[in-house]
Order: sequence, then structure tokens, then C-alpha cells
Amino acid sequence: MTTNIHPTAQISATATIADGVEIGANVIVGDHSSIGAGTKVMANAVIGPWTRIGENNTIHYGAIVGHDPQDFGYKGEESWTIIGSGNIIREGATIHRGNRPGTKTVVGDNNFFMVNSHVGHNCVLGNNIILVNGVLLAGHVVVEDRAIVSGNCVVHQFCRIGKFAMMRGLSRSARDVPPFCIVDDTHTVRALNLVGLRRNGFDQARIRAIKNAFKLLFLSGLNMQNALAEAERTLTITDDVRYLLDFIKSAKRGVCFGRGVIVDVEEKD
Repeated sequence: MTTNIHPTAQISATATIADGVEIGANVIVGDHSSIGAGTKVMANAVIGPWTRIGENNTIHYGAIVGHDPQDFGYKGEESWTIIGSGNIIREGATIHRGNRPGTKTVVGDNNFFMVNSHVGHNCVLGNNIILVNGVLLAGHVVVEDRAIVSGNCVVHQFCRIGKFAMMRGLSRSARDVPPFCIVDDTHTVRALNLVGLRRNGFDQARIRAIKNAFKLLFLSGLNMQNALAEAERTLTITDDVRYLLDFIKSAKRGVCFGRGVIVDVEEKD
């Protein structure tokens, strides 16, 4: 594999560049960083110090990965950005490193960060996530596998977004977004993400169990504590349902609530 580095790129002497990496014009790669095999970094992108980037990523024009956190308390200490493999980071996207010594921002594999999306310091993202144009994740946000955050959504610091969840465009949340659900407006659960579940191979039995839990948790009129107790008492607790219940129980900021559900959760599988 041939490594191709444009002569105008500025690569720190302490950076490590694997075989087969392409680095375009005016790219900056900071101290103590590494870029894995097959990764392409296009013109004018910046890779900050203490940034580890895995294999076969594509980092587009003007993206900034691993720069200083936006935190008045940060004083230039060593902190990290860890990027997995197979990610696409489009123009102007920003991913900031940890805000305290020894802390890190972590991104898994096969994620898609669209134009001008932002991942704040100390965020932890799983795999196969899509952040659409203009998404803003504040510091310490956790996004789990296969979630979709649509255009211009904003997420408060320390919130979590569960697996297979979807935030509709222009929505915002200062609460945890429960897995399998569609959320819009201000942390409001509208429906199950049935299309997403089917596309990801959930069969009728799995979906039916999640539907039953969804109706009890978000449509029954019970407060969440009572709904959780009723779910434990009456539902068939599959692995998916257990994950949903445990996610809600572990929420420190509360979870998005159900109101004005607009999709028929009784539709046939």
C-alpha cells in the first residue's frame, strides 16, 4: 500500500502515519497522533494532537478531528480523541477531544458525520450512527449503535441516545432518548422506529414485544415508575425489552416522555 502525503501538509514529527494513507493539501496532523491504514484525509482538514484514527476512514475537506474542547476549564492538558474504522466525516464536521487530563472522546466504527455536525468533548459514540447536517452534541453525550440524529437537532450535555432511536429534524432533548423510539419537538416520544427496526432485521416477534412495552411505558397514562413496575409484572421480558427497561431505569436526566403519538403502533408487522 502506497502512502501519499501532499507536500503542503504539515505532519508532526511525533505523529504516526500507516501505510496506504492519503493526506491532502494543507492538512495539519498534530503531535502524538496516529492515522490507520487506508484512511483518506482531504485538503484543509485538521487532525489535532493526541488523536488516534483507525483504518479506512474518509475525512473530508475542512473537517476538524481532535481539536481543543470548547471548555473554559481546559488548559491544554493531554486528552484524547479515539476514532475507530470505516467512518465518514464530511466537510466542516468537528469532533473535540476530552476536556480534562487523561479523558477522551470516543467514536466507534462505520459512522457517518454529515456536514457541520459537531461532537463535543467526552462524547462516546458507538457504531453505525448517522449524524445529519448541523447536529450539535454537547459534552459527555452518549449515542448508542444505529441511532439516527436528523438535521439541526441539539442534544444537552450528559444525555444518552439509545440504540435504534431516531431524532427527527430540528428536535432537541435535555433528557435521555429511549431506544427503538422516534422523538421530535422537545424530548417528546412520537412512535416506535418501526422502519428502522425492520431494516435492521428485527422479526415480527421481536417487534411485537417492543410494541407491547412501548404502549405500556408511553401510552398507558401511568407515570414512568408505575409503568416500569407494571412492565416487570406483566410483560414478556425479551432481551430487547430488558434493555429498554434498564435504559430507562438508569437515566439520570429522565427520559423523553410520550405525548400526542402520531403513528399507529398497532399497524401490522
